[in-house]
Amino acid sequence: MEILLKNPTFLLQILIYFHHFTLIFSRTPEFSILNCLKTQKITNFTLHPSSNHHSSVHYNHLLEFSLQNLRVSGDSTPKPTAIIIPETKEQLANSVLCCRRSSQEIRIRCGGHSYEGLSSIPRGSNPFVIIDLMNLNRVIVDLESETAWVEGGATLGELYAAIAAQSSYLGFPAGVGPTVGVSGHFAGGGIGVLSRKYGLSADNVLDVGLIDAEGRDLGRAQMGEEVFWALRGGGGGNWGVVYGWKVQLVHVPEKVTCFGVTKQGPIHELAQLIYKWQLVAPNLDDGLHISIYTTSTSTKVDLNVIEQDYIEMSWIESVLYFSGLPKGSTIHDLKSRYSSNKFYMKTKSDYVQDPISIEGVENLLEMAALEPKGLLLLDPYGGIMDRISDDSIAFPHRKGNLYNILYALFWKEEDDENRCLSWIRSIYENMTSFVSSNPRASYVNYVDLDLGTIDYTKNNNDIVEISKVWGKKYFLGNYDRLVRVKTFIDPQNVFSHQQGIFPLNVRTHDEF
Repeated sequence: MEILLKNPTFLLQILIYFHHFTLIFSRTPEFSILNCLKTQKITNFTLHPSSNHHSSVHYNHLLEFSLQNLRVSGDSTPKPTAIIIPETKEQLANSVLCCRRSSQEIRIRCGGHSYEGLSSIPRGSNPFVIIDLMNLNRVIVDLESETAWVEGGATLGELYAAIAAQSSYLGFPAGVGPTVGVSGHFAGGGIGVLSRKYGLSADNVLDVGLIDAEGRDLGRAQMGEEVFWALRGGGGGNWGVVYGWKVQLVHVPEKVTCFGVTKQGPIHELAQLIYKWQLVAPNLDDGLHISIYTTSTSTKVDLNVIEQDYIEMSWIESVLYFSGLPKGSTIHDLKSRYSSNKFYMKTKSDYVQDPISIEGVENLLEMAALEPKGLLLLDPYGGIMDRISDDSIAFPHRKGNLYNILYALFWKEEDDENRCLSWIRSIYENMTSFVSSNPRASYVNYVDLDLGTIDYTKNNNDIVEISKVWGKKYFLGNYDRLVRVKTFIDPQNVFSHQQGIFPLNVRTHDEF
């Protein structure tokens, strides 16, 4: 169900890893990384224009291609020393170690949909390199086992298109944004319109291929169940890099029914609709998913959904229907990685565990009406989500949650950023008494740096305690277990970001 809203994009997080080999050190980061890449016969890269290297001609194009949040595209944002596009798993491993040995912080990017731009910016003041996985994007569908092997650089659209090319009765539960990268999406959980029926994307992961901080190539059997547990829902960029996911495909009906209706009206009438929705949507049959998108309000409202609003289609047609692609788009269009619809953006999120009163809903809509560029997405839970344990995988938000709220704001360069940020922070603060508490929970794929970050200019001895500020919000009771897994798989904190999970006894500043 839509109330004056365009489909928002979904975020992705980042994943990183390295592999051992011998390196020759150089005096400057640019020369060191160049010399190393040449030694390893890696040719698909571009250096920062300041290097005056012939490859830098493509630098700006590659930097902006997968960068979705324009807030991190300005001149004041630090730019990477290099952008590397490896073509094999071995090149990827060697690229990462070249970065580490040349004192470069690492950012791994696939779809680039991090709402805070974390796949395109450094966590501290160190020089950094972006390793873009766009060429590691194969999807292999096995009809006999009804599984797929999805390389870490694939997008959701590429996954959906590959499934549809092989089968009319198989699908996969994940988000609606076709340019979203699979790795960050799966690593954070992966909410989508099929979640109430089949669970999250991460609930349907059977195995992974992980390169850890020692350069080892680990599958589920080698890494152990604790690490495999953390990789599903524990957030991207913490454990290593997943270069491939084995996923269980799900049976979808020959025909599904979709509807998208726009309701306009005064706040008090729309509040009645949303109030009733929250009592119904989480308790519907597992096969029904009704989300609400809201923006500013106007004129008369009609709460009925008529027969003509319902449209029968195949599963892959429903993917296109919700994708946000132009009308008339085809399955082939799902495979396009480039999104021209880019904005400055900021998001926050909440979980609702008790129905919000009519007065509370009206208050929410009144706040929403103050910002025409803002939107709210209300995604219902319930269904199978209530029947999966909150520690089955690292993603913890299960039974007891009626729905999730995404607060989002998308603006352009000419808009007042301070005003925009003030609005979204105000509406979030205004909702405090209506949402989950102790802690106030958030969805890690809707990453929000307002929840706290580490000051990398300091060497904090209590960094694990500091990171609980956001860690408990994202992972609830699973956070302490994630810290233990992190300490086991990455004790030197090779893989981290602004809101990372930190191992015990780690120092804040980077060591290479």
